Amino acid sequence: MGLLMKLVHSLLLASSLCSLAWSWSLQATIVEFRTSLGNFEVNLFDEITPKTVENFLQYVEDESYHNSVIHRLVPDFVVQGGGFAYSGELPLDVIPARAAVQNEPKLSNRKGTIAMAKLENRPNSATNQWFFNLNNNHAGQPQLDTQNGGFTVFGQISEQGMEILEAIAALPRFNLGGAANSMPLRNYTNADAAAGKTVTAENLVLIESVVIVDARSNTAAGLNPVANTLIEQQPQQDNDLDNGGSLAWLVVGLTGILLVRRRRR
Repeated sequence: MGLLMKLVHSLLLASSLCSLAWSWSLQATIVEFRTSLGNFEVNLFDEITPKTVENFLQYVEDESYHNSVIHRLVPDFVVQGGGFAYSGELPLDVIPARAAVQNEPKLSNRKGTIAMAKLENRPNSATNQWFFNLNNNHAGQPQLDTQNGGFTVFGQISEQGMEILEAIAALPRFNLGGAANSMPLRNYTNADAAAGKTVTAENLVLIESVVIVDARSNTAAGLNPVANTLIEQQPQQDNDLDNGGSLAWLVVGLTGILLVRRRRR
């Protein structure tokens, strides 16, 4: 009987440790983006925007962002990704999206922050796509702190990461299928595009993986993010009602640029 009790105790302890490891991993506040242009860290504001961070980390845990691509660049504005992946050939794969997460517009869209992309005129529609702010985009035009109920900032990039984002922002953009030029490509020219040269991994801005590198829950304490005070001046909207003047952050925005296929989970 004593041996049996010890065996049961060991199994329960192992189960508890596995559960603890899973919950601990979801509290991570620092992730590393490993890209074709270099690696950089992003500190997540899990205590300020807990629902958004938990949503993002679910995609990280599922390795959804492995071999994903930067599919949209607007110079001096944003770099966007998280929606499409490259599996070795075109067309790109659509990364399956989970249920939308509730909007948490508590922090300001300042240079170097990461925020969630979403559908036009639907404040609570963010799923897997995100963007990095290349500039202070909080006020004036385009007013990301108030547009579409405010875009949820949930992390801040490292100094080295900002240099990599600026390198991405300096890349030429191409129209690969009838849409406006918006996709950054490396080692690819207008002559290549005119000749119909096939786009490969050497041309895409690839995010090879996003991984957790620090699981402490208080690493954002010294970052001092800027609060979104403009949203407080806006009338409150119920659920996904039209708030007027929203930007077209369409989650399926790449469809007009490249044919895509749905990737299996």
